[in-house]
Amino acid sequence: MSTRGLGHSAFIGKSHSGGKDDPVLQYVVNNSLREHPVLTKLKLKTLEHPWSRMMAASEAAQLMANLLRLINGTKAIEIGMYTGYNALSMALAMPSNGRVVACEIEQTYFDIAKPFFQEAGVEQKIEVRIQEAVRTLDELVQAGEAGTFDFVFIDADKINYDTYYEKSLELIRTKGVIVIDNVLWSGKVLNPAEDDVSSKALDALNKKLHKDERVDLSMLTVADGLTIAIKR
Repeated sequence: MSTRGLGHSAFIGKSHSGGKDDPVLQYVVNNSLREHPVLTKLKLKTLEHPWSRMMAASEAAQLMANLLRLINGTKAIEIGMYTGYNALSMALAMPSNGRVVACEIEQTYFDIAKPFFQEAGVEQKIEVRIQEAVRTLDELVQAGEAGTFDFVFIDADKINYDTYYEKSLELIRTKGVIVIDNVLWSGKVLNPAEDDVSSKALDALNKKLHKDERVDLSMLTVADGLTIAIKR
């Protein structure tokens, strides 16, 4: 994740991609990351994949796990599971009755994740639904689960982020937390190219969230940009 052209920006990328050569970020990781051994093994396995940059940064996943602990979260949704690093991290942070509904469209990614879920002893906490995320979110609403989730992590296709955000607001409880990944998008949100639909969608959502009185808000320069929205 290059920051070329951003001057002396605080944005330095993920510890495993883009920011892996940044000494300050590596100092942060070396002096704060407490990674479960199975998470480390899953991360190393994922780094063998050509799209490993899609994996949630370890430092961001640890922040989200701590947010879950702070709010005593037992029900979470992940929109865009990939190989399961953050789903596993959330499940490990939850009590025995915890539940993570993980939305993914690629069976091959779940096939990578499943043995690690089993090894960590949390497979029963993670409910993976292999289908379009919007369908899963609608099914949860139809099942009467609106307003019952504690936490949502959005990290899937960027052009649908606004839809995911609105449905997440419907599904989480008051004081529930929505975390949105990639909100800086390697800095491309600053001046999106006309044909860059992902950057334009992210920029539009960032501006919408800034004015959205339904949530309290923080945008962080963690990893590829992380927004934390707390439902009022």
